[in-house]
Amino acid sequence: MHDATHYLRQAIALAKANIAEGGRPFGAVVVSGGAVIATAVNEMHLSHDATDHAELLALRAAARAAGPEALQGSAVYASGHPCPMCLAAMRLAGVATVAYAYSNEDGAPFTLSTAEIYADLRRPFAEQSMTISHVPVKPDSGRSLYEEWAQARDART
Repeated sequence: MHDATHYLRQAIALAKANIAEGGRPFGAVVVSGGAVIATAVNEMHLSHDATDHAELLALRAAARAAGPEALQGSAVYASGHPCPMCLAAMRLAGVATVAYAYSNEDGAPFTLSTAEIYADLRRPFAEQSMTISHVPVKPDSGRSLYEEWAQARDART
């Protein structure tokens, strides 16, 4: 069994290789059952997609390679402090452990910190920088969207 430092060094090596390719300094390693099941780097420079973070790409690769159940109880090792999007995705996927090598404080002088986003998300919706609102829309007739989904799900089982 390797310790966190071993996998964090792998994530940092991925991040350094990504820098050499014109990317950002972020790499991630997903470990399940004591084995690496996926690795990835931030690919925003290639895709121009703001969501192509190393952790998300590693989760997707792990789910494709080993199935989503492999993520239950898994560990993610990241070169940098995961942003709120990546952390939420890890929770939704069932990741049990997250470790990172460089903190938001380490990244702040290089505009690589998401601390401000974390702070904004702690505020009530009405006080956040992005407008967030609940606008209920019910069907004119028939089942609601979620009722329709539940019926279709139950019919498949």
